[in-house]
Amino acid sequence: MCVLQATCSFFRQPANFAPDFELSMSELAALDMCQKRGIFKPMTAEQRQELKQRCGGSWKLVLKFLLAGEACFRREKSQAIAGPGHSIAVTSKGTVYSFGSNSSGQLGHGTTEEEWRPRQIRSLQGIRIVQAAAGAGRTMLISDAGKVYAFGKDSFGETEYGVQGSKLVTTPQLVESLKDIFVVQAAIGNFFTAVLSREGRVYTFSWGNDSKLGHQTEPNDVEPHPLLGALENVPVVQIAAGYCYLLALACQPNGMSVYSVGCGLGGKLGHGSRTDEKQPRLIEQFQLLNLQPMVVAAGAWHAAVVGQDGRVCTWGWGRYGCLGHGNEECESVPKVVEALSNVKAVHVATGDYTTFVVSDDGDVYSFGCGESASLGHSTATDGQGNRHANVLAPELVTSLKQVNERVVQISLTNSIYWNAHTFALTESGKLYAFGAGDKGQLGIELVANQTERGNPEQVDIDLR
Repeated sequence: MCVLQATCSFFRQPANFAPDFELSMSELAALDMCQKRGIFKPMTAEQRQELKQRCGGSWKLVLKFLLAGEACFRREKSQAIAGPGHSIAVTSKGTVYSFGSNSSGQLGHGTTEEEWRPRQIRSLQGIRIVQAAAGAGRTMLISDAGKVYAFGKDSFGETEYGVQGSKLVTTPQLVESLKDIFVVQAAIGNFFTAVLSREGRVYTFSWGNDSKLGHQTEPNDVEPHPLLGALENVPVVQIAAGYCYLLALACQPNGMSVYSVGCGLGGKLGHGSRTDEKQPRLIEQFQLLNLQPMVVAAGAWHAAVVGQDGRVCTWGWGRYGCLGHGNEECESVPKVVEALSNVKAVHVATGDYTTFVVSDDGDVYSFGCGESASLGHSTATDGQGNRHANVLAPELVTSLKQVNERVVQISLTNSIYWNAHTFALTESGKLYAFGAGDKGQLGIELVANQTERGNPEQVDIDLR
C-alpha cells in the first residue's frame, strides 16, 4: 500500500476513532492494516488504545498480535471439530452443522437423538459463528460479535442451566457470565474450560480448587476467572487445553512464546520436570532451540508446537510413539522432531497419544496410537491392512494424498474416553473423515457391523 492510500484510509475512520497526528508513516500504515482485521473493526477508540498499550505501545505490535492470532487458528474461516463422539462443522459464512453422539444434547438440535449426517443447527439462524470447541458431551460456539453459546452437559458452569451436568441443555444458550467479555476462542479440557478474549486475556472456569489454575475456587464455580501471574500483562493469541493442563501462545515485543499451567505428569508442561504449575510459567526451551512458536496443540497427555521456520517440537508422554521420535519415551522439554527436518510444517493437531502435522504444500503426516484407524494408514485394498498399528515416527498419510486436494486443517478426537476419529479439511472446503464412526461422528453412513473407516471418505457437506 502506498503512503497516500494509507493516509486517505486513516482519515476515513469511524466517528469513535481518535486520531493521533504524531504517528509515523509506518505506524499509520500498520494502523490501516489493523483497521481491516475483523476483530479490530468494532472496537471503540478507548478499546483500541488499551490494546495498543497491552501489545507494547505501537500499532505495528498490535498488527503483529492480530496477524498471529489469525495464523494459529482458523478465525472466521471454515473449520471442522472432531469432538469426543460428536462433531461440529462451521462454514466460512458462519453456519453450523453437528452430528454424532447426542446423549447430552451436545448437538444443539433440541433432542438427545444421534445424527448420522451433518444437520444444521437452525436456532442459530441470523448468528454468524466463527469458532467452535467440543468436549465430552458439550459444545461451545463463538459468534463474530464475541458472544459464547453453550449446550450439552455440565453447561460450562452456568448455574441457571444446572451445575456439573445435573441438567441438560439441548439448544445453544448464551453464556451470561461471559457477556461482558469479547471472546475469540474457547478450549475445553477434562476438568476446566478456558476462553480467550479479543484483547488477549485468558479466563478459566470450574477447575480452580487447590489453585490448579492460579485461583482458589470451588470445582463448580460459575464465573470466569482471569489467568493471572506471568500472563497478567501479556497478550495471548491462542490457547490449547489438554486433559488437565493449559497452553497459551503469547505475542510479545521480543517475539512469540508459550506458557503452561496445570498438571505436570509426564513432563507435558515442558519445564524439564514433572511437577504441577499453579501459575502460568514460560517454557524456556524454545529460546534455547532458537525457535519462534507460531501454533500450539495440547493433546490429552502430550503437546506440540510449529515454529515460524516450519520445525515441529513435541513433548510430554511418549506412549505409542505420539512424540514422533522413534520411541515411546517421555520428553519433559520440547524436542524437535528430526524425522520432519525436510518438511516445512504449518499446522499441528494432537489427540490422545496421536499427532498430525500438515506441511506447507498440504501433505499430512501422522504418528502415535493407531487405535480406531484414526491415523489414516490403511494400505490394503480391502481397507483393513495394518491400520491399527502404532506409528513411532512421522509417516505420510498416503490415503489423503490420493484425494488430490490440499489439506489446510486436521482435527482429531482429544479424549481418553472415546475412540478417536479424524477430519481433514481441504482448501476448497471439502471435508474427509476416517476413524471411529460408531455414533455417527464421521457424518458418513457405515455398512452393517462396521464401526470405523480406515480410509478418508468425503462428508456430504460444503464448508465454503
